[in-house]
Amino acid sequence: MLLSSTPSPSSSLSFSSSLAPLHLHPRNASSLPSSSPRPPPIRCDLRELRDRIASAKNTGKITEAMKLVAAAKVRRAQEAVVNGRPFSDALVEVLYNINEKLQQSDVADDIPLTRVRPVKKVALVVVTGDRGLCGAFNNNLIKKAVARIADLKDLGIDYTVVSVGKKGNSYFSRRPHIPVDRFLDGSALPSAKDAQAVADDVCSLFVSEKVDKVELLYTKFVSLVKSEPVIHTLLPLSPMGEVCDINGKCVDAAEDEFFRLTTREGKLTVEREVRRRETADLSPMMVFEQDPIEILDALMPLYLNSQILRALQESAASELAARMAAMGNATDNANELKKTLSNSYNRERQAKITGEILEIIAGSNI
Repeated sequence: MLLSSTPSPSSSLSFSSSLAPLHLHPRNASSLPSSSPRPPPIRCDLRELRDRIASAKNTGKITEAMKLVAAAKVRRAQEAVVNGRPFSDALVEVLYNINEKLQQSDVADDIPLTRVRPVKKVALVVVTGDRGLCGAFNNNLIKKAVARIADLKDLGIDYTVVSVGKKGNSYFSRRPHIPVDRFLDGSALPSAKDAQAVADDVCSLFVSEKVDKVELLYTKFVSLVKSEPVIHTLLPLSPMGEVCDINGKCVDAAEDEFFRLTTREGKLTVEREVRRRETADLSPMMVFEQDPIEILDALMPLYLNSQILRALQESAASELAARMAAMGNATDNANELKKTLSNSYNRERQAKITGEILEIIAGSNI
């Protein structure tokens, strides 16, 4: 039986029609579900993939070690913050009460650090960190300082900056249009000596009437996962809770932290108060051996030192907590990248092995 190799017209027609491409109407094409976008596959040879896997593994080890170091340090910094807050708050309450009594007398103007005068110039003490790799810790505080500078410009009030910390020093040194009175280096473990250097500078500025108000900008430590940049009115110590410019307009920041102290029984709490904190009256049985003015003059340097030391400690604790969180995220990303690269390496290796097997099989059949 002979078979013809020439296909019949009918079979040719049916064969060609079965291979005809499928054309969709434009309206129907738009109704098809679109697949979710996938990340592009990693195209590298096996040696480069091995190098990248080793690099991701080493990076993960480094970031994990930095996270553990920050976690070990943040515990000690947190204890310093918690232990120092009760003393700082109690000192503020005593000073407020004494100052409020003195404001009712005619001797209030004899104390230069509590003298409230029309604000023509403000000193901003900006406390930043000395190192990076801590997420948006430094950027958030610098943004807060820039926003405060913009507010003072809108009010027509002059300003100067006292920068504490290498990151803030680097930022303000590259911007000559921002006047800076002094650059000071920070410390990983703030001490009273570091706070005294800042206190001497701001005290001389205020007493010499070069500035009429001093504001402290730092990052407040709330918890290990949360911190917030705040503004603290440092000078003058006004019991009225309000300082006005030469036109009588209030120049206190809308989020002034000075009037919302957050220590309760030595534990970290967060409260917002829009009014002045009420201080307890001094006991009527308390007798001052010296004149209240002399007592206030003696306590004011201690007040400045304690408030600045508290700000430095809270900033250091917030920086360590931010670094611990940032290094934790970096470790997770490194592990995820290592997993993705390992999957790509296995696919490439399996494809290469499969190709070699097929070549061997094809060669054996010849």
